[in-house]
Formats: sequence, structure tokens, C-alpha cells
Amino acid sequence: MEKVIVFDTTLRDGEQAAGATLNIDEKLEIAKQLERLGVDVIEAGFPISSPAEFEAVRQIALQVRKPIICALAHANNQAVDRAWEAIKDARHPRIHVFLSTSDIHLLHQLRKDRETIMTMACENVARARKYCEDVEFSPMDATRSDPQYIFHLLEATIEAGATTVNIPDTVGYAIPEEFAALIKGVFENVKNIHKAVVSVHCHNDLGLSVSNTLSAVRIGARQVECTINGIGERAGNASLEEIVMGIHTRKDFFDLSTNIDTTQLYKTSRLVSELTGFTVQPNKAIVGLNAFRHASGIHQDGILKERTTYEIIDPKSVGLPGTTLVLGKLSGRHGLRARLEEMGYTLADEELSRVFEAFKELAEKKKEVTDRDLEALMAEDRRVISEVYHLEHVQVSCGDHSVPTATVRLTGPEGQILEDAALGTGPVDAVYKAINRLVGVPNKLTEFSVKSVTEGIDAVGEVTIRLESEGMVYMGRGAATDIIVASAKAYMNALNRLILSRAPASKIGEKKPRK
Repeated sequence: MEKVIVFDTTLRDGEQAAGATLNIDEKLEIAKQLERLGVDVIEAGFPISSPAEFEAVRQIALQVRKPIICALAHANNQAVDRAWEAIKDARHPRIHVFLSTSDIHLLHQLRKDRETIMTMACENVARARKYCEDVEFSPMDATRSDPQYIFHLLEATIEAGATTVNIPDTVGYAIPEEFAALIKGVFENVKNIHKAVVSVHCHNDLGLSVSNTLSAVRIGARQVECTINGIGERAGNASLEEIVMGIHTRKDFFDLSTNIDTTQLYKTSRLVSELTGFTVQPNKAIVGLNAFRHASGIHQDGILKERTTYEIIDPKSVGLPGTTLVLGKLSGRHGLRARLEEMGYTLADEELSRVFEAFKELAEKKKEVTDRDLEALMAEDRRVISEVYHLEHVQVSCGDHSVPTATVRLTGPEGQILEDAALGTGPVDAVYKAINRLVGVPNKLTEFSVKSVTEGIDAVGEVTIRLESEGMVYMGRGAATDIIVASAKAYMNALNRLILSRAPASKIGEKKPRK
């Protein structure tokens, strides 16, 4: 069965989503999970955009060895050179050159004519090809470009050395039948197209990114560019999990396959959601909370008699456990480890000890610890591992006839204990003021949201915040049965990310010890 190449751009286009910020440790963690997932190509970033981005791409190239590691570059010499510097140590490097081709971009953004664009594209593809044998070219905004110009440009860039040519629907403008016709036109009008892989990169502005991608695959495109959970610019990109499961579930229709280990999809989705701060909507296909939940009595009756009556996908095939093991305060390490392994988490003994301690503390407060509680617990542990300041203690006093007061104790970078108290307009405000006095990093809170991770009066609450400092936005998350504690944890998470982001480039990838 013919394979479709899965090109994941979560770390490049996905991170461009407004409000998504990842530090180098988080990017590495996602890249390693993408490797376990089985993606063929990881677009690790845009090296020329900043020193930190360059270092992130370089570290991924050094540490993630199985997939192709791709770096994006403008069609100019400096960008191509910088891309190569970032990925030169990759086992399988690729340089991805892009340049706008639509008249609206040429007139209003680049202010160049078509001949100049042609020259820039060919020269920089050729430059990239001198560095490595794997070169991709993308004519940006292709779906709003003159098709004949696109065909001519693709032929020229393949001649210059491109081994993959990508057709981007940059602003999500195309309709599936229209997009399929454009891809068909590429195969029929580009004389040397047999020398390159045809790729597609679709955005979701009209909610058609996955449909457009699959329509192109049906015509003959053999690389799909996508992101986990469909995150990305504006309304996002084509969702990797939806494309992959579309091909996997309808093999009878596509007669194609991928190298993706579908049992890793759910875990990968939750990891990206946790690290970017973008919640997966409940009705999201494949990985949403309700994707395999049935409320209708008719549906429930059918499922109990035969799962396939109302489920076209086995939940286990995307990494969701088929049964539920109830965990509580009497559960031991082996039971916890077994449940976490069923959920896709493999823990070393030291990690298990740390998580088990937190689990027992949670189990004392709840009768039953659910899978979603465990996901929140694992996410909380991940946040604590890399810290500059650690929250040790928080206590508040408040009421309708008293001034909210908070006392906070932190562990500092050198292990010193820091304590302070503050008054506020409410308990969370008081906690944040006390933390700010201890940490001393100027910032402005721009977003604060609370949600329940599970049902019931003893539910774990999760707080997501975003704060701004020097024009940059930093996301933080925290979870606890006490919402004030969760708020404090979220604030500390955001502040730690802010502080770590300002570390020197040589220190960016270093893990801070847990205090």
C-alpha cells in the first residue's frame, strides 16, 4: 500500500498561533513525542526569526534522529544560510524555501514582479540544494495565484533542485473540488513533476483544511502538512489526527497508509494542548473529550450490543483505554504505574515516586481519581520539573467583611526560602501581588480562566493564565482541588517560562533542578 508522508509543522506554523509560546525544553519534548508518533518530517522552526528559535531548531536537529528535520527559510541568502546552520547536524536535514506568488501579495506586500520572484525562488532553491539533497519549495498563497504561473514556477524550482514542491492554501480560500483541480493541474502541466514529491499545506479559515488535504491526496499528493490539534495561524491548520485517521479508517477509499502509530495520537494531542495552553474542544474529532462518549439512549443501546454500531474508530486505536481502572487512596504504586502505562505514560522509578506522592495527596482529597485527574497530575508534574522559582506554600484569608490577605512561600534559584504577604481586591489578586514582590519581574496579567477538570464537588480545577512582559505573552497553567492554589501554580508556571525565555541562548536548553 502506497505511503503518504506526514509533515508536522506544530513547532513552526502551530506555534505561530496567537498566544502559543513554547520554550526550548517544551519544543524538544513535543519533537520527541512526534518522533514516537511516527511523523516523517518535523518542521522544527524558522531559524532566522530569532536566536532562541535558531537554538531550538539546532537542539531538535541534534537530539531527534529518526524523522527528517526541516527548517523554514525566506527566499534570501541569509535565511537559507541560517537554516542550514541550524539543521546541519541533523541525520536527515531539509531546507524549506518559501516565497509569495499571488498578485495580491506581490503588489501589496513584496512589491516585486513575477520575473523577480522566479529568479529569487530558483536562486535560493539552488543555494539550499548546495547544502543538502532534500529541499522543499512553497509558492505562498498558491490558491490565489495564477495557476499557469504556479506551474511554470514549480517546473523551474524543480529544475533548480527542489525535491518536494508544496501547494499552500495559505489563507484557507480553496474549496475541495477547486483545490483538487489545482493539484491535478500540477500533475498535468509541470513537465518534470515526476522528479519531486507533491505536498499540500491547507489552512482552516473556512473549516475546509482537512477536506482540501484529503481531496489533494486522492488526486496524487503524497505529502500532507499538518499540526497536532490543528493549531496554527488564525483558524489553524489541517489537523494531523483527522487526516491520519481519515486515511486509516477509509483505506477502502484511499488505498493508502501512513507511518503514524495511531495509538500515540491522544497522548500527543494532550501534550501539545498542555504546553501551548490551547484547550481541545470537547467535540473535536478523534481526540476531543466527547469523541467517544455517547449520551443518546439509542446510541448507548447500540454500543452495548456492538461497538461498531455507532463508533467507526476503536478508541484504543488512538490511544484511549477501553476500560477504566478506579484508583483511590488505597491504590499502590503498581496500580498507578499500570494505569499510567495504559494511558501512554512510561515513567522511570524516580518519576513514578514523585508522581505517586502527588497522587496520594490528591487521593486523600477525592474518593476516586479519574483518567482526567491523572492527566492533570502528569501535566502538573511536567510543569514543576523545570523551574527557577517553586511554590512551596500559599495561604489566604478572605471574606465579605475582611480584606483579602495572602501569604506566599517560594524556593528561589539557589534554594533559598522567600516569604512575603500582600493585600488584594480578592484572594487571587493578593496571592499574585505577594508573588510579584518576591520574584520582581514586571508583568501584566492579560487573561485568567478557570475550568473543572472533572465533575463533582471535589473536582480538580485547572487555571490558565496569560501575562505580558516587554511585548511578549507567556502562558501558565496550574491544577489543584483548591482553585486558589491552582491559580498560584499557574502564575508561577507563567513567570518561570518568562524567566527561562530570557536566559542566554547557551543556557536555554538547560533544565533547572526541582527544588
